[in-house]
Amino acid sequence: MQDVVEQLQRLGMSGYEAKAYVTLVGAGKPLNGYEVAKRSGVPRSMVYATLGKLVAKSAAYELRGADDTVDYLPLPPRSLLERMRREFDDSIESLEVSLPVIVASPRAHLIHSLKGSEALLARAEDVVAEARTDLFLSIWPEEMERLSPLVGRAVERGVETAVVHFGSARKPVGGFYEHRFPSPCATAEEQEGQAGQAGQDHRLLVVTGDRRETLVGGFSGGTVWGVYTEDPAVVAMAVQYVRQDIALQIIADRIGHENMRELCAGDPELRRFLTGHGCATALLHAAGMPGAPDSTPDGRLL
Repeated sequence: MQDVVEQLQRLGMSGYEAKAYVTLVGAGKPLNGYEVAKRSGVPRSMVYATLGKLVAKSAAYELRGADDTVDYLPLPPRSLLERMRREFDDSIESLEVSLPVIVASPRAHLIHSLKGSEALLARAEDVVAEARTDLFLSIWPEEMERLSPLVGRAVERGVETAVVHFGSARKPVGGFYEHRFPSPCATAEEQEGQAGQAGQDHRLLVVTGDRRETLVGGFSGGTVWGVYTEDPAVVAMAVQYVRQDIALQIIADRIGHENMRELCAGDPELRRFLTGHGCATALLHAAGMPGAPDSTPDGRLL
């Protein structure tokens, strides 16, 4: 019942209205105000005003008896949900026309921070859901599990999607490339051992939609950070980051991973720039966030 009440609140009912409506639906018979208050927890001083609002919204109806008593009957849930759907769609269609008219042109492309995993992933969902031409993602299984349904819908509506995924996926979607070279976070264990942080995850998330907006986030143990921007330069760099990573995976597949490992092992510069790719440790360190190792084993910040 509490979940239904919360969902109705999200669709515009007050808490009292939602509780009263759910009580009427669950009763299976008309109820008077006293009975609604007793069963729903709505205060008796508020129950008649609450029922009056439901009647005004046509979410409930009054049944007047011969002795002028009043009982209340709910609008059937199927009818209520269909009405809400129509009203929601009408509002969206209206806002699609009117809202852009009042939007002022930004004086600058700002970058704003996102705090916590929920805020970060919710904003990532927005970027994926709003994409209409292309999507670029650099992502780990933990985050892909949540974003995968929306990425699948983007593919269905014709969005060109490129996903570099750190590890295998149960159900790959879009233009999927498994990141296998170099081994994801190849030096993470060494870094964690030096910093006394063994067992912590270090992951980087990049989501770019329509080459117009981008989100970059990092996960390091219990630390989560993220930024979102429509700055064209940052968006272009994020797209290029994903494109070049995909190109590296294709090259490694073409010439063989063992050959690539031998090449990198014999070239210190290649090894320096490829180890730890996709990890959030360097960006965490640069942002001054806790939980990031100070350096790589050779003393350089990745």
